[in-house]
Amino acid sequence: MILIKNGIVVDTISLKEEQLDIFIKDGKFQKLEKGLNEEALAQEYGISKEEAMQQIQVIDATGLKIGPGLVDVHVHFRDPGFTYKEDISTGAKAAAKGGFTTVVLMANTKPTVDNEETLAYVLNKGKETDIHVETCVSITKGLLGKELTDMENLVGKGAVGVTDDGIPLLDEEILKQAMIKAAQLNVPISLHEENPAFIKNNGVNAGKAAANFGIGGSDRKAEISLIERDVELALQTGASLNVQHISTKEGVELVRKGKAQGSNIHAEATPHHFTLTEDAVIENGTLAKMNPPLREEADRMAVIEGLKDGTIDLIATDHAPHAKEEKDKPITEAPSGIIGLETAFGLAVANLVATEHLTLPQLFEKMSLNPARLYHLEAGTIEVEKVADLIVFKEEEKFEFKEEDICSKSHNTPFIGTTLQGKIYYTIAGGKIAYQK
Repeated sequence: MILIKNGIVVDTISLKEEQLDIFIKDGKFQKLEKGLNEEALAQEYGISKEEAMQQIQVIDATGLKIGPGLVDVHVHFRDPGFTYKEDISTGAKAAAKGGFTTVVLMANTKPTVDNEETLAYVLNKGKETDIHVETCVSITKGLLGKELTDMENLVGKGAVGVTDDGIPLLDEEILKQAMIKAAQLNVPISLHEENPAFIKNNGVNAGKAAANFGIGGSDRKAEISLIERDVELALQTGASLNVQHISTKEGVELVRKGKAQGSNIHAEATPHHFTLTEDAVIENGTLAKMNPPLREEADRMAVIEGLKDGTIDLIATDHAPHAKEEKDKPITEAPSGIIGLETAFGLAVANLVATEHLTLPQLFEKMSLNPARLYHLEAGTIEVEKVADLIVFKEEEKFEFKEEDICSKSHNTPFIGTTLQGKIYYTIAGGKIAYQK
């Protein structure tokens, strides 16, 4: 049992903040009231005051705020197959430190999560961690884009969504059939929107950054062309489409127009795309190489505007660990991607809330409530009888992100040495402390 006293609770439903005490028992929120104390709780639950003092852990949250546990629906834990980069255990520890109580894993492991055995492996290993680990399954067998997986069976076995993330689905007919099936199953279909026809070298914007390295880079048309196609397909099929890691101003506008037509279209933004531009690639090299690439300032601001007006529903990290020796390769050979679970909240508070682009409750909508709703997860709110997932943090506290403090196996990030804001003191998942400062 946990009693959190004197904290300011961020409500994602009313979008207000209110000082309340929180009592957690049996993994759920039992009471949200002012003035809760151990003696009164002991009487109500039929135990002695002495027992209450021993059994109830009291957290004094004076000067701190409390929000629902963060939900990240775009995470790579590299397990099975690439556990030298990350595994489910280390990834979960990184998530908890970053305030995430639920993560949804991508299917591009080895073997691919396209069968019952691998799905069961991931879910069972996830149950051994201190957070909630969910997973998608791949849309096509082996991520080859040719044959659909048995989505109905795999969703029935516990998968919460479908995606071929990391690889764009180019066969329009296959994608249309996948959308129809996803709509029937009422699960989101999340798509990596990069058409290779417009990419000479991935991970670097075909602009100033590509010119700096003397390469062709990745043209913005790669993203625009597939978002345009997939919004139209979602309109036709009624699928719940999640446009992953959106990076271009044109892509944001296409999603905006799609939403205006009443389609079930959603989009996610990463912290790196609303924080950095291609200048970061010039400065940091492969540590800022990612798919889709960092683009121009106008694109960064378009992503922020999309978050502000609701065009972009979600903030997701695309946590993508890689080993140092892989990232030390030349720009055209190193893999794309950065870790993000431990920096996401601090970057969001610093770059969205402190700058008054979003209020704190609106940020929790993007990082908790909306992703939970899209994936039909019991998360995203602090309500009596709901699963007790929350974070306790100090909104105004700034801190330096140091390499020696990283929990992830991999350290591939351009944010080492960056000042973040919104220090997390506790992460509680399922009523148990998963991380404590």
